[in-house]
Amino acid sequence: MNSFNEFYETWFDHLNQLVQQLSTAPKPPTTEEQHKHLDDLVSQTMTHYAEYYRVKSESVERDVFNIFTAPWASTLERSLHWITGWRPTTVFHLVYTESSIMFESNIMDILRGLKTGDLGDLSPSQFRRVSEMQCETVKEENKITSEMSAWQDGATELLTSSSDFDLMIERLVIVVHKADDLRFRTLKKMVDMLTTRQAVEFLVAAAELQFGVRLWGRNIDRSRVTA
Repeated sequence: MNSFNEFYETWFDHLNQLVQQLSTAPKPPTTEEQHKHLDDLVSQTMTHYAEYYRVKSESVERDVFNIFTAPWASTLERSLHWITGWRPTTVFHLVYTESSIMFESNIMDILRGLKTGDLGDLSPSQFRRVSEMQCETVKEENKITSEMSAWQDGATELLTSSSDFDLMIERLVIVVHKADDLRFRTLKKMVDMLTTRQAVEFLVAAAELQFGVRLWGRNIDRSRVTA
């Protein structure tokens, strides 16, 4: 029962280490070695996320309700969950926000025609692709939300003697798998669409958001206990 809880703590600590490496790596890279180092760090980080979803998938099969209750998460984190995790469309809000912040901070260089190469310097084709991906993701997210709602609407069947409890749980597991698959696919498509430097900045911003919510949530939980 506690195996995924323990895995998550270790996984989260490792994510923190990877983000520290991403944050301190030279940007922009000026040598071939630095370019390769950034590529390797992005690859390692994505492999780390893939490992999370692999282990979570196995845990969902064993006990889907434990994944929903998420005892490893703070109350704040759980309140923000969409089907046991973050909403896939959060990726696009984050990219637009980070791009706007960096654009404003480099506005003078951009007005002089200088290319910054960061998230504030997304090309027109990149913006089009982000918009297309967002529309595609919204449709998939809404479809999965509807499936989750349908499962909840049918929960009254569990109270009847003729209900098939195992079938109901199997349907719930499938919904969670679909949600996690969309989460990881959205993350990967975004990273693949960005340049290496932009991907580094995006991954750092995404992790820092996760770190911040977790820290804030834990502080709130502590204050509730001591109040």
